[in-house]
Amino acid sequence: MTNKSRISILAALAIAGLGASVLFGCNGEGGAAGADNGGNGNNGTPAVAGTLIGTPVSPLLFSNPYAQIPAQCYIETSAGTQNACQYCHNNGLYLDGMGNNPQAGLAPNIGNLQTDYSFAPYGPSAPLATLNLWTNTLYPEKLLASVKALGQEPAAWDMTAWIRADNWSPAYAGRGGDPKQWDSAVNNAWRLLPGLDPADLPAGSDGYVRSTNAAHGFFKSGDVWITGWRAVNFMPYGIFTPMTGSVSGIYIRLPKAFMQNESGAYDLATYSRNLDVLEKAIQNRLTEADGSHFTGMAKGIALEKGVYPVGTEFAHPLHYVDVAADGSDKAVSPYPGTRAKRVKEIRYMYKWEDFKHYQYRPGDKEEGKALYGNDSQGWIDNGAGWYLAGWIEDAAGVLRAQNREELMQCMGCHSAVRRSEFTTFTSGTGNTVDSTWALPRKFAGARGWREMDYLGYDSDKQASGQATPGRASLGDPINRSMNKGELRHFLDTVVGASLYGDMPRAMDAYFAATIKPGNGYSANWPALDTTSAEALQASQALRQTLMREYTGRRGHIRADGSLEASLFFPPGDDAIAGARRYRQVVATQTYHKGKDVFPETPVTFRYFRRAGDQPYTRLNGSAYGIGEIVTERPVHLDNPASVDYRLGRAATLIDPERRYADGGTYNPDYSPLLDPERFE
Repeated sequence: MTNKSRISILAALAIAGLGASVLFGCNGEGGAAGADNGGNGNNGTPAVAGTLIGTPVSPLLFSNPYAQIPAQCYIETSAGTQNACQYCHNNGLYLDGMGNNPQAGLAPNIGNLQTDYSFAPYGPSAPLATLNLWTNTLYPEKLLASVKALGQEPAAWDMTAWIRADNWSPAYAGRGGDPKQWDSAVNNAWRLLPGLDPADLPAGSDGYVRSTNAAHGFFKSGDVWITGWRAVNFMPYGIFTPMTGSVSGIYIRLPKAFMQNESGAYDLATYSRNLDVLEKAIQNRLTEADGSHFTGMAKGIALEKGVYPVGTEFAHPLHYVDVAADGSDKAVSPYPGTRAKRVKEIRYMYKWEDFKHYQYRPGDKEEGKALYGNDSQGWIDNGAGWYLAGWIEDAAGVLRAQNREELMQCMGCHSAVRRSEFTTFTSGTGNTVDSTWALPRKFAGARGWREMDYLGYDSDKQASGQATPGRASLGDPINRSMNKGELRHFLDTVVGASLYGDMPRAMDAYFAATIKPGNGYSANWPALDTTSAEALQASQALRQTLMREYTGRRGHIRADGSLEASLFFPPGDDAIAGARRYRQVVATQTYHKGKDVFPETPVTFRYFRRAGDQPYTRLNGSAYGIGEIVTERPVHLDNPASVDYRLGRAATLIDPERRYADGGTYNPDYSPLLDPERFE
């Protein structure tokens, strides 16, 4: 069904008073399939071919109406010495014609999200967006109290056994239907669970997922069947890394036409060629030699910069971290790269519509509009051509469908600008290509067509629970636009392990042992001094200076050319402690209050501003004390007729006049694309 037809149906339904139940038709491979609406869609009966059914819901009905704004966006920047904002809010991809909204000052109606906590509300009567409602992240002690109130004691949990239990296979067994089709066409909670059987994993050395089950494969290769899924190995951001407590597998599958040669016969060489040129299109590396179209039975489909073809699927199992998992011991985990056997979530994307981001002007996102989806089946429409679906652990650790409020968290990144006759909720950052992160940062060639292995992780079987648990085999991937190591730039500008700007215990201890005058540095690595705003800012500024000394002398690269493992892989005890904290969210089923739980509230959520640093107050005008947790920021209230009425009015303190070369951190034109064959 075309978008125009879709709009006509929606308009007709609205006129008929049927706006609460909308049928969406899709034109992707295998077609869409029908589903019961609301909570009665779990009866396991076959669906009616041709439609998915969901309901629109206003985000104002959610406990957190701004769930698309992640907790990371609310952090302080240590007077601008830490700029995690640049990795999402930038102009780089937009300037290359690759991304969606420019978010660092190029569009007046968006503003500069590196320099301002603008946090726009949906409307003049909507709740304010400057309130930080991610309370699990802000108050880990309250989360722990909630778990204990349930009669559970986290200290008694056997977390090693927990992360090594398989909860993906039971969910897959409940899917039903044909795994070669993107939609199982069975009305149950796992209807859109990707047709990727974990029993067929890990992928082969060429990244292809093969199966001995004929029902799983499109065609045979030797004695096994090709399922169409192929693993993607890429460089993650400062999120979903071993050090941050979550690690990914990523798998892509294209429709069957891309697997067939011009005679209609299935052909692995044709499929490989189509995947290779798609990679180049998404990474803006196409040349004249690549042609203007895909090949084989897909030869009528144009090859476009930054655009996936309709019918593209992504499967994203998000795993706990198990530092013993390197793929060598299947009893621990069949996956490499510290990927535990247990998954936190299974995420899925299906491109159902031929959406092209470049057809929409900056600022056309429709935040605040109805979010369309189905709670009982765990999917939403991202408003930019994709269905997003997800399954997460229930209190017992069994995967269940996510509801629309939980899935709305995905919209902050996996969406794009969109305005049409029928408006639906869209959002998006400046750093995704056609709503995706992984393929744009895939390593080149065979290194990138393999299971996600986090820079070639190899565990150290003799490491103690307090030691770095293994090593990487690759160096620091080069960022194409900056011509420098991606992790090096992250360390230089964030001075932390993640987009929260936090410094885990093990990393802090490593830097304290490494960075000192006896090793040629200008000072000792300082502890953060939180006795005053001046002390905190001075110690953080010194950390930034020393970090740049460290990376400038290639301290992050070992003598053998591999990345320093202490920066990327947590000690075993720390990984288990992180899993224990996350399980508290599972036990309380409070994903809507935040999934990232720290040992204590990160200092980046606390108030440390001097009088000359543009101090701000709470919404009621009361002042923050030094070190207090920042839960809200003030808004513009001077003129109700102004375009910035009720928008946030606090500055981040990232100075737009001080870029990296000037000793600062401001970087409006950051681009996530790598030089995929080069490593620092």
